[in-house]
Amino acid sequence: MPDITPIITLMTDFGEQDTYVGTMKGVILSICPEARIIDLTHQIPAQDICAAALQLSNAYAYFPPQTVHLIVVDPGVGSQRQAIICQVENQTFVCPDNGLLTLIVQQAPIEACIAIQNGTYFLPQVSHTFHGRDIFAPVAAHLANGIPMSEFGPPVTDLRHLQLAKPDVSESQIKGEIIWIDHFGNAITNIRHQYLQMIDPELKLQINFRDQQISRLSESYSAVPVGTTLALISSFDYLEIAVNQGSANQICNLSLGDSVLVQPIAAKTTISR
Repeated sequence: MPDITPIITLMTDFGEQDTYVGTMKGVILSICPEARIIDLTHQIPAQDICAAALQLSNAYAYFPPQTVHLIVVDPGVGSQRQAIICQVENQTFVCPDNGLLTLIVQQAPIEACIAIQNGTYFLPQVSHTFHGRDIFAPVAAHLANGIPMSEFGPPVTDLRHLQLAKPDVSESQIKGEIIWIDHFGNAITNIRHQYLQMIDPELKLQINFRDQQISRLSESYSAVPVGTTLALISSFDYLEIAVNQGSANQICNLSLGDSVLVQPIAAKTTISR
């Protein structure tokens, strides 16, 4: 048994109406009673692997070493898609091999990865529709108990990767898009802070989206009057469009995939979807 209390995080698209999440926790605790189970979120939009990949990449690095991250966003459940255990930066990920780790492995090298094949560590009966309960939860629990990765299956060298939208960056502008709208209605783009610095190190920028323009970056939501639209660098280092004490999603009529154009402040360009 490990010397420290094992931590297992859970991320799914199961929501909270049904007993799916609770059942997975029951399986984990039956195998590893000492586990501390942390719910990252169960509100990933159904079958939205891209959203799960983004949210996972934002969160995983804030957990202690040896944390086991269990992610079940699995539209291919019951198919021939592979199940994997992957270790990156002293963090262990248990999930289907469907692209969920795309952003993480872009940020840091894979230390080890195996295909989950050893049925000894599954529940006795494996359904075709709930591998979260029957395969992923027990495997995560056995890992938390200290079973080595090598016991679960053979090495894997080629993971599946998502084709995620990347910003078009030039010397004079960045063309990106909205990739997530959070609970507050804040619109997060795929434009990272480092890209903004490439076109103007002083960050004197204008942000154009739909028929609107923001003429500067703010440092916080409260830097503008209540109800005012603003742009700032999010806590996860992406360009974000928000409204102070309001919903940019509703007030600005924003949607996933909306185009966002960033230029040095001298430029005079607008953009619509």
